[in-house]
Amino acid sequence: MRSIIIGGAGFIGYHLSIGFSRRGFDVLVFDSLERCSVENVTGLKEVSVEVIRGDARSFSGVLDVFKKFKPDVVIHLAAFIDVNESFRKPLVYFRNNALGTAVVAEACRRAGVEKVVYASSAAVYGEPKYLPIDEEHPTEPLSPYGLSKLVGELVLKQYARNYGLEVVILRLFNVYGPGQNPAYAGVISRFIERAIEGKPLIIYGDGLQTRDFVHVGDVAEAFYKAIVGNVTGVFNIASGKPVRIIDLANMVKEIVGGKVRIRYAPPRRGDVRHSYACIEKARKELKWEPKKELKVELKKMIMEKKSVRHM
Repeated sequence: MRSIIIGGAGFIGYHLSIGFSRRGFDVLVFDSLERCSVENVTGLKEVSVEVIRGDARSFSGVLDVFKKFKPDVVIHLAAFIDVNESFRKPLVYFRNNALGTAVVAEACRRAGVEKVVYASSAAVYGEPKYLPIDEEHPTEPLSPYGLSKLVGELVLKQYARNYGLEVVILRLFNVYGPGQNPAYAGVISRFIERAIEGKPLIIYGDGLQTRDFVHVGDVAEAFYKAIVGNVTGVFNIASGKPVRIIDLANMVKEIVGGKVRIRYAPPRRGDVRHSYACIEKARKELKWEPKKELKVELKKMIMEKKSVRHM
């Protein structure tokens, strides 16, 4: 299986690239390298995954790579993901995320690529009308980031209708795991980083809001199932379990030990109150099931962080 992973040097992309390579896939990573770590690029090269630096918004650059590599499938992960930043720089997000997806879709059409797997986001749903959120839930994103991901979905759906492109859209909920950059990451990485440094954990709002956390290893398996399975369509990728932010903070405090304080700050614009997914469709059609337990994986991440700091 020949696969191009656009954004393959980022947090999720790195785990996919390494995992697919180990499974015998012929993997090419296409990445701007703007927001990835040097360690990720080094790690990819160590397992002989070729990394090409390029911009997903450049049609000629993307098309040229597709024509030369002739992939069986394209996995599109390249995106800016900071919700708060998207409010300050909406055009940057529309150009990078929405336009980048349109470029990928058209390059697939011109190069004869048959299948695309797209990393979308739970942010496309907006404030939930009901819980758990299934794939039929209305899409009313609250942030420019969420809108940019939804536009990407609509572009790919139209290419599926008009040109027969096989499209799988994975709506990822709160992904966490080793190697996540706290600067662009979710609450788990920030909590762990601050707790180990002895800084207070900052909760935006009252802490009673809920999120659905899914481990990057489970996410990588979902992408694998999307590639090898005879499926198309939209799938929620999540644990299916709500976790209160205050409970998450207390879990991190307990594992780290010592005197870790919690500080409250005003709620942030674009944050929903409660969010967790129905994953029955992914279970039935993708044959995918999340296996990682949150507290177990938190312990692993914290122990790894501590060992790195003491080296």
